[in-house]
Amino acid sequence: MKLDILDISKKKTGEINLPIQFNEDVRTDLVSRAFLALRSNNRKPYGAKTEAGKRSSSIISKRRHQYRGSYGFGISRTPRKILSRRGTRMNWVGAFAPNTVGGRRAHPPKAEKILIKKLNKKERKKAIRAAISATIIANRVKSRGHIIPENYPFVLNKKFEELVKTKEVLSSLKSLGFEKELERVGEKNVRSGKGKTRGRKYKTKIGPLIVTSKESSITKAASNIPGIDIVNVKNLNIELLAPGEFSGRLTLWTMGAIETLEKEKMFR
Repeated sequence: MKLDILDISKKKTGEINLPIQFNEDVRTDLVSRAFLALRSNNRKPYGAKTEAGKRSSSIISKRRHQYRGSYGFGISRTPRKILSRRGTRMNWVGAFAPNTVGGRRAHPPKAEKILIKKLNKKERKKAIRAAISATIIANRVKSRGHIIPENYPFVLNKKFEELVKTKEVLSSLKSLGFEKELERVGEKNVRSGKGKTRGRKYKTKIGPLIVTSKESSITKAASNIPGIDIVNVKNLNIELLAPGEFSGRLTLWTMGAIETLEKEKMFR
């Protein structure tokens, strides 16, 4: 498959043959598995302290004629700690049991639980190739909510990597036809202050992904734009290509990135 090479002013400067990585069938199930395996590696083991809720001196006798027993008071056999007493009458409060204040949890999280999900190397590479090939399918990119120009997909020439300032990157993206996409990403999506979103007033939308051949001046310039990610082709992963485990992210490939992808036979 061939794609047009455009400069920052949307002029065609040539064509380029895409490497074999772009010919992979889009396997959504494999992309989803690879995404979940990658995200599971970021989780840290956590668990409750083994003595949590068990450090109170709670005791209660369950024998009928035992001192400090619970018989004859019309109460359950819940373990209790004595607060005070007068004669044989105890004033106590429930402790230790899961149904008491300050008691232990019935089934606390355990630190020894294995949270990491494994994935075979060939499956991981195949998933990345599937996500790469999905970036040049216009209908799949539109289904993710991206607003793309009519001539998408295309490849950017090497001069795009030489941009230094953020305003230069923005102006070049607008001239390439991504003005509405930048407006969509820049819109502030207000969240309600409840539940998991408490304290997070705005939600940043996922925008274009720029893939370059090396760390250059554009890396810092484009990273200041909300919603836009820029990455070296050697650092590509499934989380960048398919955020939220859904493939088809709007991706701008530079000519140098595609040449590196083919030359070094990456993800094969």
